[in-house]
Amino acid sequence: MKNQKPTNEEQPDSKPALVLIATPIGNLEDISLRAVREIQNADLLCCEDTRRTGKLLELLEIHPRPDLLLLNEHTEQTRSAEVIEKILNGQRVGLVSDAGLPGISDPGEHLVSEAIQQGVIIEVIPGPSAGITALVASGLPTKRFVFQGFLPRKGKARNDRLGEIATERKTTIIYESGNRLQKTIEDLLAICGKEREVTIAKELTKIHEEYIRGTLCELQETLPSRSSKGEYVLVVGGWLDQREVNDSQLLSELKELHGQGKSNRDAVNEVAKKYNVSKRRVYGLSIERL
Repeated sequence: MKNQKPTNEEQPDSKPALVLIATPIGNLEDISLRAVREIQNADLLCCEDTRRTGKLLELLEIHPRPDLLLLNEHTEQTRSAEVIEKILNGQRVGLVSDAGLPGISDPGEHLVSEAIQQGVIIEVIPGPSAGITALVASGLPTKRFVFQGFLPRKGKARNDRLGEIATERKTTIIYESGNRLQKTIEDLLAICGKEREVTIAKELTKIHEEYIRGTLCELQETLPSRSSKGEYVLVVGGWLDQREVNDSQLLSELKELHGQGKSNRDAVNEVAKKYNVSKRRVYGLSIERL
């Protein structure tokens, strides 16, 4: 009877609320006692995948389990009103994602925003986060950082985000799937340069957890020989101040772009944008030394 669902009288935190509950990103032992209690105590548990969450509840030996409601990227917009109504009618509703903290590159942002507008109490049960886990183990600066999540897959939106990363002075966290990892490394290399430091985290908290550290150039060479299954976190070092970008580095970039068949004008524009230096400086180098 140890997992019997507590009654409202037995459970002090049983007031109607939307409760965001962090779940393990790999290792089941990372679930908190409070998270287990909240799941047991929920009248309804919203989740990305009912089968996956059902498996989690089975592993945690939660019986009887709360009712499950599918709330993913396709249903969050349409079901938020239904969920909020249940809370306003006295229910305590939990929200979990497949792994980690809901609302971080997972469903939750829209539901929370709508719930706040309706005067619903929001509670968060903190816990595992893939991005923060990778950041603190990266060896890169952690005092200030930017979370980019999953990048757009193509087009202007992707190019704009890559441009932000290229000139971002703070450490950047990116999520990526295994089958797109190599392409993202290549795109970052093209716009951030060969020497930008990156840490790639894979299989976080699992048996085969691994951190791959190096420059973008080094990683581009070594990644093809590795397995690309699963999801990854990339932690990208910040852009160096323009005073630290010397003429030799700019010239090297110009020569490489010329070798790719680009005109001097296009090459100058690309290098100036990449390193956030004046076009006059780069153009002057191209005329004097190339």
